Amino acid sequence: MQRIYMDANATTPLLPAVFEAMRPFWIEHFGNASSIHQQGQYARAAVDQARESIATMLHCRSSEIVFTSGGTESDNFALFGLLSAPRPAGAEIPHLITSNIEHHAVLHAAQHLEAQGIEVTYLDPTAQGLITPQALQAAIRPNTKLVSIMLANNETGVIQPIAELAAIAKATGALFHTDAVQGAGKLLMDLSPKGALKDVDLLSISGHKMYAPKGTGILFVRRSVRLAPIFHGGTHERQRRAGTENVAGIVALGKAAELAQQWLTEDNPNDGRTHLTQLRDRLEQGILAQVEECGVNGAGAPRTSNTSNLYFDHVEAEALVIALDLKGLSISGGSACQSGATEPSHVLTSMGLSPARARASIRISLSRLTTEAEIDAALALIPPAVARLRDLSPTYKKSDTLAVA
Repeated sequence: MQRIYMDANATTPLLPAVFEAMRPFWIEHFGNASSIHQQGQYARAAVDQARESIATMLHCRSSEIVFTSGGTESDNFALFGLLSAPRPAGAEIPHLITSNIEHHAVLHAAQHLEAQGIEVTYLDPTAQGLITPQALQAAIRPNTKLVSIMLANNETGVIQPIAELAAIAKATGALFHTDAVQGAGKLLMDLSPKGALKDVDLLSISGHKMYAPKGTGILFVRRSVRLAPIFHGGTHERQRRAGTENVAGIVALGKAAELAQQWLTEDNPNDGRTHLTQLRDRLEQGILAQVEECGVNGAGAPRTSNTSNLYFDHVEAEALVIALDLKGLSISGGSACQSGATEPSHVLTSMGLSPARARASIRISLSRLTTEAEIDAALALIPPAVARLRDLSPTYKKSDTLAVA
């Protein structure tokens, strides 16, 4: 059976060029980048080159890139590094603003900080999944120290108005962090002093969401920001993140950043996103034309070009995911980090979906490697799978006006 992979938001395949870039640093060039001999300095030069490549993708200084083990560490570093430092007796309690649609790397960190006495406000999205500037403005307090809102949602693909939100935070003296794990490699990001994201102070990226290996990531830290380290040991990463560098992984992430920049700007403005958006839209339109009582969660809001979150009333998403997996199509019922959870998606219920509809929602996330033929195959598999499951549902009555393929 030929398998079709449409779960890129969970993880992306390792691109061959990325693997070839990192391969020598497992065997031939194994030096420690902190050593002063030739093997060590060769590794150091490779790390520095990767740092430059990532800085080029983000339009920032290379000194503002801190290598981490991935998005979860980067998110935790941003929040704990800024808010968990000991406070003098009588000092003002800091206030954090985040949203109810964040990845759990941010939500659970915020809840832990709240348990330590930090004040936290969780913003609700609109029905389209957007965090509005008005909602943020209303939540700002004199003691707001940090605002953390994700760039693109991992379940719906909805893109937040980060430039406007960050500007509001800056105007009030608060710092701004964005979890850009699902935006990296899909959206152009300009952190330069004149760029669209000029007011963003901290930004997280995970390598395995952009065709690099798992266990790699970065935290962008604007040079004016001081974070308390959450790891203690050596003086690595300008004393911000102790631990021997994962040289092979860092090299791979640097190569992935180069390839992402090429893909995003190729034949601009008709870059790689245009083709991927066309594939996603054709898939959505084909499903909507064949299946009744279904829809797109986040429709009408700006979304990343690869992500579609659809609900199929009278169907359990988990059952549909399993049925399609048996036919060779890999999709998900939401965030991979919540796989097996019995609770409905916190993202979808925060958008106003009922628990039943949230449990009836699936996520299809394409990759740069997705083909037209794979879209055709998915369109041949999904509608009949939904129909078969609905035949087993006691709540479903087939419409006489719409045939299900």
